[in-house]
Amino acid sequence: MDKTTDGWLSGMIGVVIFSGSLPATRVAVQGLDPLFLTLARAAIAGVLALALLIVFREKRPARSDIVPLLIVALGVVVGFPLLTALALRHVTSAHAIVFIGLLPLATAIFGVLRGGERPQPAFWIFSALGSTAVVGFAARNGVTASLAGDTLMLAAIVACGLGYAEGARLSRHLGGWQVISWALVLSLPAMLPLAWWLRPASFDGVSHAALWGLAYVSLFSMLIGFVFWYRGLALGGIAGVGQLQLLQPFFGLVLAAGLLHEPVPPAMIAVTVAVVACVAGARRFARREPVRS
Repeated sequence: MDKTTDGWLSGMIGVVIFSGSLPATRVAVQGLDPLFLTLARAAIAGVLALALLIVFREKRPARSDIVPLLIVALGVVVGFPLLTALALRHVTSAHAIVFIGLLPLATAIFGVLRGGERPQPAFWIFSALGSTAVVGFAARNGVTASLAGDTLMLAAIVACGLGYAEGARLSRHLGGWQVISWALVLSLPAMLPLAWWLRPASFDGVSHAALWGLAYVSLFSMLIGFVFWYRGLALGGIAGVGQLQLLQPFFGLVLAAGLLHEPVPPAMIAVTVAVVACVAGARRFARREPVRS
């Protein structure tokens, strides 16, 4: 197997792993507080990341990398997990997955703001169409009824997009999985004691399903998925393998329907297809220039 094929395979595994994040979070918040879930998943993944960095004897990041790493941590270690956990108390995971279709676009926008890229005009046309599709879907299904959930999901996408863009800049000299590992380790001094402090008085009343959800988002969504994802980007190329993320909403909807037995109406599938198509079009017309540090 050549490096390019290996990269695409690794990237696909990463996307499949990430696709299970929202359904697993949805299960976990049925028995665990969203704030505790966010802290616990970061703490568990942080301990494992620290072990990996020690085992592989990775060099410490430069002082100039600390602030960008903190931005990554705020975006993908704290912001996205907490905001999605809170959102999933108001909406189903299938509903939230529609918003995930905007994640590649959010990452591209922050690439423009942070990396100095200059997309073609068609990029912004597809961007507007994709955003309109999401807003139209929310309005059609009663935006007032799910205003809190939809607002939290949009905030989560913004936080994650910023975290991905900063991580992409850092991965050029730190390495792929090392970025998320250092971000987790930097978060560990705060996440670990807070998770211990806010832990449930007893886990006896917490369902096994909720605990399995916590285990999944801690091990796979927070760490292992990033190992495959960044490995895929490194071997297969960021521009090419990055397109695999557009498949995440489809995998997520399948998991939500199959594992959680949540209804996935045709309108939800249609808007997901529309969003993915718009993001794919926007990405095609985005000129990718090397990210400047």
